[in-house]
Amino acid sequence: MTQLSVNLNKVALLRNTRDVGVPDVLRAARIAIDAGASGITVHPRPDERHTRPSDVLDLSTFTKEAAVEFNIEGYPTMRFLELVHQVVPVQCTLVPDAPDQRTSDHGWDLETDGVRLRPIIVDLKARGIRVSLFMDPDPAIIAAAAAVGTDRVEIYTEPYARAFGTPEQAMALDACANCAGEAERAGIGVNAGHDLNLHNLPTLCQHVPGILEVSIGHALVADALELGLRETVSAYLRALASAG
Repeated sequence: MTQLSVNLNKVALLRNTRDVGVPDVLRAARIAIDAGASGITVHPRPDERHTRPSDVLDLSTFTKEAAVEFNIEGYPTMRFLELVHQVVPVQCTLVPDAPDQRTSDHGWDLETDGVRLRPIIVDLKARGIRVSLFMDPDPAIIAAAAAVGTDRVEIYTEPYARAFGTPEQAMALDACANCAGEAERAGIGVNAGHDLNLHNLPTLCQHVPGILEVSIGHALVADALELGLRETVSAYLRALASAG
């Protein structure tokens, strides 16, 4: 079954609106893992508008003690890489975000960025960190991803999520499936993420059965406001299980 990594950025964003430490990001991580999630994801941005370096350190300690995966996403600035080197997560997902970008909205252009990314990837892998690259659902770019040495690609699923329930859904699913198939043939593992929710997740995983991991934050935290975090994580695990 595809593994679920819970992105806690929106929990941290809510906490940061007040100086009282509530909600507690570490407690949210414990609840998510206790409910059956396979890992925790954070994306510490330069402006620290949600997860902060202190959260990364706390979550690193917790995930290592709990023997679950920790995935740190981010644009590979020197500051970001220093933090990743310090905590040595299981996985580092490199994303091509500008410092002030609200959310990830495109994958890497490896024709432009591949030369710069290659030594970063080599260094991260030498430290025992699995590397994933955030990529558009385009099978034509997988060869370039393989050339820079990534272990995995995370397929950017917002185009699929936007097309879900419309006549364009089949085309968007095929793009994800073709991208995943090309990655598997190149020996690259496949993750997926962005705008996935309880409604569109099973269809994606049924059509793209090779997905190893999905990282979900915004929709999951929104659902948790109604269902509670523990029950929400369980609901997402049921959605993944229903895909077979």
